[in-house]
Amino acid sequence: MANIKSDPLFDLIKSLNQTEKRHFRLFVKRSGNADDLKFVKLFDAMDSIKSYDDQNILKRVSSIKKSQFSNQKAHLYRQILASLRHYHIGQNIDIQLRENMDHAKVLYNKGFYKQALKMLGKTKVMAQETKHFTIALEVLEFEKLIESEYITRSIENRAEELTIEVNTTANRVNSANQLSNLSLNLYSLFLKNGYAKTKTAFEEVRTYFDENLPITSVDGLSFYEKLYYHQAHVWFNKITQNFPNAYKHAKAWVELFKADEDMAKKQPVLFIKGYRNLLAALFQLQYYTQFCIVLDEVEALSQDKQIVKDLNSEVLIFKFLYISKINKCFMEGQFEKGIDLIPEILEKLKLYEGKIDPERVLMFYYKFASLYFGNDNYRKTIFYLNQIVYFKDVKLREDIHCFARILNLIAHFEDGQDFQLEYQIKSTFQFIGRMNDQQAVQREIIQFLRKTGKIKPSELKSEFIQLHSRLEKLNEDLYERRPFLYLDILSYLQSRIEGRPVKEVVKEKFKALR
Repeated sequence: MANIKSDPLFDLIKSLNQTEKRHFRLFVKRSGNADDLKFVKLFDAMDSIKSYDDQNILKRVSSIKKSQFSNQKAHLYRQILASLRHYHIGQNIDIQLRENMDHAKVLYNKGFYKQALKMLGKTKVMAQETKHFTIALEVLEFEKLIESEYITRSIENRAEELTIEVNTTANRVNSANQLSNLSLNLYSLFLKNGYAKTKTAFEEVRTYFDENLPITSVDGLSFYEKLYYHQAHVWFNKITQNFPNAYKHAKAWVELFKADEDMAKKQPVLFIKGYRNLLAALFQLQYYTQFCIVLDEVEALSQDKQIVKDLNSEVLIFKFLYISKINKCFMEGQFEKGIDLIPEILEKLKLYEGKIDPERVLMFYYKFASLYFGNDNYRKTIFYLNQIVYFKDVKLREDIHCFARILNLIAHFEDGQDFQLEYQIKSTFQFIGRMNDQQAVQREIIQFLRKTGKIKPSELKSEFIQLHSRLEKLNEDLYERRPFLYLDILSYLQSRIEGRPVKEVVKEKFKALR
């Protein structure tokens, strides 16, 4: 995750496909001879280079002086956005609605009040039918403005009707906003801390959830209200480790879109995210058969051009589809099969560089390390864990940073790197202390590794058995079992007790999955 010099305009140009580039050239011809426009030459220069370089660009476009460079870039940026807006208007109903609002504003400014109201009426119906209630509310407010300033005599009792419409729509928008705010804040909390790790944390998040949940039933709710309701419940139940309920609401989230194909096409990102959370819940529950069924649905969805129709949805489905493929390998104990996916994933990460948030990259690295650990390749395990350990922002997914360090200790122990183990133990102990993440499982593992140098080889199996017994009890404790969501330490210990590879232990457990 090296820092590469970039530029918003350059990134935008590089994101364009060939059709969008062709449309841009046609779009700018409206301004005159495109060959004479400096910003078009700037576009060609930036499109032809692989990495951003001010000096190189200025050399390629001699007609642009250094003092003009900033203004020309800003102008080109606006032109590209205008072109994209025009190109994608047929695929984005909200852009169409905004354009209609703009047209109504033009008519209003020209004094054509009845024509403006007619345009607003059509826009309002379209907004309501497509469930864009926030835009519908803007339309209603504009209608109120015209009706209050000018006597249009459009229909009798219009003021009363408008008031009822505004109040009804405003209540719906307010309810959706409350639910979406709750969902967003819970998601942010999960990104920062992961699963709740103490009784206090459980109680705090439950209190916050109960106090901010405006409704307790989906009966009579609009599409978006139902969506945000299920989203909020998914994140709350993930944080509190109630995976059956997380599964229930993630499934309802997906079913909501399946029941309304138009919304699935209009909001593909939200549809895809529903599937992402559904697969995550199934993985945590270890419902293998259902997991495979849903994974097949997602594979098919990834080929649906009506859903995966832009770079945003393409990147999103890549991220969670491949995480899910790796999770399937974990359930099966097929670590070699998962490792075979890594080169393809790394290639995609490079292709989508700058489009994938660091949290997802860290998660991929942790999954890679876990695959190599399960396949007894401890050097590769350490390599990918170091990508996390030395990542600068430890506040991002503190949980991943913590367990990467714990797994790193075990990998160093297994690799025989005793000369580094004491330093690693001290560093890890200090880190989890700063992160306030000292749960019983972490303490047990660190204490065990600290005394390994004093344990005789003949006593090691007995020590593994004792540690396994203590950790099994902790796995039954709601407030202590969180670490097992990140690290299958019990399978590892069982493999060392029985003297066989971890993957064999996992494959044996796999036979019991439903």
